[in-house]
Amino acid sequence: MVGLKKMLLEEQRRLEEILKKANEQSLSFPEGTLRLSNSNGYIQFYLCNEESKKHGNYIKKSDSELIRLLAQKSYVQKIQQLAEKRLSQIKRITKEYCDDEIEKIYSDLHPERQKLVEPIVATWEQKLKRWMGEAYQGKEFHEGTPIIYTEQGERVRSKSEKIMADYFYRHNIPYKYECPLVLRGMGTVYPDFTFLSPKTKEEIYWEHDGKMDDPIY
Repeated sequence: MVGLKKMLLEEQRRLEEILKKANEQSLSFPEGTLRLSNSNGYIQFYLCNEESKKHGNYIKKSDSELIRLLAQKSYVQKIQQLAEKRLSQIKRITKEYCDDEIEKIYSDLHPERQKLVEPIVATWEQKLKRWMGEAYQGKEFHEGTPIIYTEQGERVRSKSEKIMADYFYRHNIPYKYECPLVLRGMGTVYPDFTFLSPKTKEEIYWEHDGKMDDPIY
């Protein structure tokens, strides 16, 4: 699950880009506002400003560019008002909000107090321990497959996999080797390594063909 704060920051960037475009457009708009009136089934356009009469000055339909700019101006102003309002709200929330603030209440407790408390929301360490403890059946090793073991006694299929597994082991990076994954239209596959992201709490899969820089998907 993507953290709320990350989603809010992405929305903030999106709104800032929208507001930037709206502000750039607003520099070319004429003075006044557009009023529409229905007269016997015909739409008439009026320019309203400080100098015009109460209902505005009539705009000829031949002056279509002025009509278009005034209509666009009204639309852009609404965009600006809403974007500025939402940006203010998002900035106020993200200033104080932290995705793991609930978990931190438990993790910040004295170790002896933690022993007395059952956390309502599991900490990252607890989630990771539970994830690592889940049993699974890896891919079968057929006869003739090279016999290669990692430093922690786990059998792998190639020297490059051993190098990676040993690196993860030495650097305390938890992983699952060839943990089955069911993909729509493909059935069950066995990614070489599966990780649990500390940021999103989602699994990350790494498949390779012997190269150390293959992409994670």
